[in-house]
Amino acid sequence: MSTDSYAAWDRPIGLTAPSGIDREAHNRLDEAWLAAAWSHPTTRVFVVSGGQALIDDTPDGRTELVMTPAFEAPLTETHRYFLGTDEDGVRYFALQKDSLPGRMDQSARPAGLREAGLLLSPRDAGLLVHAVALENWQRLHRFCSRCGERTVIAAAGHIRRCQACGAEHYPRTDPAVIMLVTDDEDRALLGRQVHWPEGRFSTLAGFVEPGESIEQSVRREVREEVGVSVGEVGYVASQPWPFPSSLMLGFTARAVSSEIVVDGEEIHEARWFSREELRAAFESGEVLPPYGISIAARLVELWYGKPLPKPGDAA
Repeated sequence: MSTDSYAAWDRPIGLTAPSGIDREAHNRLDEAWLAAAWSHPTTRVFVVSGGQALIDDTPDGRTELVMTPAFEAPLTETHRYFLGTDEDGVRYFALQKDSLPGRMDQSARPAGLREAGLLLSPRDAGLLVHAVALENWQRLHRFCSRCGERTVIAAAGHIRRCQACGAEHYPRTDPAVIMLVTDDEDRALLGRQVHWPEGRFSTLAGFVEPGESIEQSVRREVREEVGVSVGEVGYVASQPWPFPSSLMLGFTARAVSSEIVVDGEEIHEARWFSREELRAAFESGEVLPPYGISIAARLVELWYGKPLPKPGDAA
């Protein structure tokens, strides 16, 4: 499947636009530098809790993360994560708390990446992705996998150290493949997971297993989930997906068989769609499109050739 006709239509993948933030990893172990950065009057801080942060709408129609100067931020000694510095020299920190702070003006609202990722600027979306990924990892890796003792936070939130055995643990990212499969008739194969609402269809996806190349993973996952064999595999793009810790690797894949046999455990239903069939199903509401922030939507659009129609759109 060629992407040439699609390349001129510029629609970025959610959570991947350049944020303009330098993560400055070389400063994460410099406690004096971090202390000075935290106390600087231009430094901005936001709270992350349970994958959410506060966002607010501005009078000019934008949506922003709710940030405060460091001296107004909630108190915390350990769960303070340095995220980086922007082009104007402003430094950003996230604070992990058990709950989000209240707002006196009542205009701010809590939001996760699925909602906020499409609303925020590339800078704010990039900061939130980084913070949520660190928060998820921190919550799930409090104990040493080598000796079982509790670990402590280091490197401004990017390392956990075991003081008992000396092991260092780093944020985990799990590679996952996500693929738009097409056949010789240029139909697209979409599936519905068992826990999705009725009518929600998307591309197939799965985690890369140990000792497996990503191309092998694409072929295995498609075969396991829907019984279709895949030949040619082509890489498209990637997307951070911290739910809780994935990196989605997007592909196109060409099927060499067409009979569908769903596994019944992950995939409840799968269908081949022509462009005309998918358009009609979307417009009638029979099929719900992939979530707009996900790379799945971009993969389907890559094949479809333009933005996906919404329920009620005219043909």
